[in-house]
Amino acid sequence: MLSSGGDAPGMNAALRGAVRAALGEGLDVYVIHEGFLGMVEGGPAIQVATSASVGGILQRGGTVIGTARSEAFRTRDGRRRAVANLLERGIDALVVIGGDGSLTGANLLCTEWSELLDELVAAGDVDEVVAEAHPVLRLAGIVGSIDNDMFGTDMTVGADTALHRITEAIDALRSTAASHQRSFVIEVMGRNCGYLALMSAIATGANWVFIPEHPPHSDDWRAALQRTVEASRRIGRRQILVVVAEGARDLDGEPITSEEVRSILSEGMGEDCRLTILGHVQRGGAPSAFDRNLGTQCGYHAIHALLDSPPDGPPLLIGTRENVITTSPLMQAVERTNVVADLLAERRFDEAMALRGGSFVEAWETMKTLVRAQPSRTTNGARSLRLAVVHAGGPAPGMNTAVRAGARLAMDGGHTVLAVHGGFPGLIKGQLSELDWMSVNGWVAVGGAELGTNRHVPTDEELSAIAGTLEDQRVDGLLIIGGFDGYDGAYRLQAAADRLPALGLPIVCLPATISNDIPATDVSIGADTALNNIVSDVDKIKQSAVASHRVFVVEVMGKDGGYLALSSGMATGAEKIYTPEEGITLDGLRDDVHELNAGFEGGQRLGLVIRGEHADHVYTTPFLWALFEKEGGGLFDVRQAILGHLQQGGDPSPFDRIQATRLVSRCVEFLIEQAASEHPRSAMTGLLGGQVVFTDLDTFPSLLDPHARRPAHQAWLEQLRPIADAMARPAEIRACGADGEEPGD
Repeated sequence: MLSSGGDAPGMNAALRGAVRAALGEGLDVYVIHEGFLGMVEGGPAIQVATSASVGGILQRGGTVIGTARSEAFRTRDGRRRAVANLLERGIDALVVIGGDGSLTGANLLCTEWSELLDELVAAGDVDEVVAEAHPVLRLAGIVGSIDNDMFGTDMTVGADTALHRITEAIDALRSTAASHQRSFVIEVMGRNCGYLALMSAIATGANWVFIPEHPPHSDDWRAALQRTVEASRRIGRRQILVVVAEGARDLDGEPITSEEVRSILSEGMGEDCRLTILGHVQRGGAPSAFDRNLGTQCGYHAIHALLDSPPDGPPLLIGTRENVITTSPLMQAVERTNVVADLLAERRFDEAMALRGGSFVEAWETMKTLVRAQPSRTTNGARSLRLAVVHAGGPAPGMNTAVRAGARLAMDGGHTVLAVHGGFPGLIKGQLSELDWMSVNGWVAVGGAELGTNRHVPTDEELSAIAGTLEDQRVDGLLIIGGFDGYDGAYRLQAAADRLPALGLPIVCLPATISNDIPATDVSIGADTALNNIVSDVDKIKQSAVASHRVFVVEVMGKDGGYLALSSGMATGAEKIYTPEEGITLDGLRDDVHELNAGFEGGQRLGLVIRGEHADHVYTTPFLWALFEKEGGGLFDVRQAILGHLQQGGDPSPFDRIQATRLVSRCVEFLIEQAASEHPRSAMTGLLGGQVVFTDLDTFPSLLDPHARRPAHQAWLEQLRPIADAMARPAEIRACGADGEEPGD
């Protein structure tokens, strides 16, 4: 295992995942320090890896085994020395974590392997028997790059964390900009890829964005930028935010620099404009929960891909496509990645944009609407509609983001948007008001639910009042943003349409709940924010515990769903994860106690247990605390932590902001289309296999577990549980302690 090229948060998770998966398969495992430089130099740079040696690294940024440039590896002699060093230890398979340059270099080593073997044998540096035992080099690549610019994967390891850093910085700049009515130009990384710039602009409500793939189409883009800023000031915007990718350019291929943009606003308009270049801060810090779990999954699957592929098969790229870990030919992905750079150099921008994929193009089109100072108010000849939006269920970060984007997209199409205040009771009481363009200003980054929300589900008697409200307000379509109770209420409205015709309007449900426990979607808005809140707090808990011999039992939310428990457990290196889907048994607890005792007898200092709040109604968190404390026999003490509602709080994560915007854009299109239909359809929207999908609302009951408030099928449980178990396998890990931590770690 080695990392190479630029560092990226989540590389350590990938390293840990690969090492522990390989050890679990009985393989001899080595880590190579300082990338290809260490491979060429050999000696102490190549070390045996154990479970303990990758313990405690999940939450660390960068790469603990180092990365360095190697001019020697670029030469044939250097690669020949690298092969000799690998064969000295019997290594004939590599997992390389890096960017396209690093993966290309590793592929070259694979291509030349047999020739280099012959040269080493001829020179007497390698025994012929050894060479015959290792005729090929197997290779699996994991893309570690904050730019998210690699084909073969929807997300590269590190990109989500970089978005966190950028979003946090711009959120902070927003408050100071508003205080002084100031403009800020923010430069972010992205030499040939505008992913970070575009997505951070959407996530922060920026007023303008420059990306390499889509130069401003106006020759006089400077004047167009000034007009937008002037219009924004006229309607009362106190801050102007412009995001510039470092590789932004105009139609002639000339660079558009952040300093030039600052000058246009400052010298050209007299704006109080400041420039902030975020630089390498985008690479640093602890990885997000998403990158920890993505890296872990990629590392695990890299080992199994190597074991399952034929010895003479092509090098493989491990990535994620449509929310599933996949493999693809490595060099095919690298070549397609390089094609985009070539197209940009040739100023074939439309082709480069198309190669970024449909969701990237869709995000760009949505961004063009959201940055407007005023709606265009054109219906293209269609009837102007009155659309209502309501929050229902518990609060979830990202609810406000969805309202802002949905309202503006609808208003830009010439439609009226009505806000329902206080959830379904607001519909019952007729508490509606009309939104305008600026009434949702700033909501992109605000947690909670500004419209108000609660868990009340309308009764049969209250449906008549709702029908009356919808009729009085002439509502043509209803957008419900919420969780299980919102979906339940929407289903009841639709089911009553036969006797209350006013309820026959199109309804669409957008999933927003931290529990991620509703059907027709793989992930709900708010769950990623809650997961990051949990991971941040558990990181602190682990730091507080390593100075003593202690077991922490941490309870997380989720009701009848175990998504937060399993995902946070995997992202924090928990030894045991209890979910409602799997429950807790006495026999299992007995085994867990024995394993904990054995671990602490062997020098373990820290134990971590994650429990979903509804994992079992008898074996509660206080019960587990008392059990482990009593049976620990003085080997360790036990603390419990019930994280509570802090999981629902805070500003939404970039992922939740971006996906809320993406989903609500489709929801608005759906409502407009269905309102014009003779037989309007109601649906639940969601991300299934990475795609936005609409599922008929009347199927809601059939998709549920008959014994609990959760979907009957949950793909994440099947995908994550085997990996979480492999990362904490007792035979490999317990002697080292929680997440492999050992004395002196």
